[in-house]
Amino acid sequence: MKYLVVVVILLVVYLLWRSKRADTRPGADASAAAAPPAALPLDMVRCEVCSLHLPRSEALPGANGNLYCSQEHRLTEKT
Repeated sequence: MKYLVVVVILLVVYLLWRSKRADTRPGADASAAAAPPAALPLDMVRCEVCSLHLPRSEALPGANGNLYCSQEHRLTEKT
């Protein structure tokens, strides 16, 4: 019976030590709070030649206002 009491006391001491240690770890809560916000969705456009979808910021504009995925496809533009 006295061994059971010793084991229970040791278990309680261990659990208290572990919970105290988890609270004092540097960056334990900061990592969750410092997560960067999710990026906003990009406006996607379609290449007039191959129908590839790409972000508007990466598309190359043609003379007639169409958007293209590469210089080669822009050169094939019919005016």
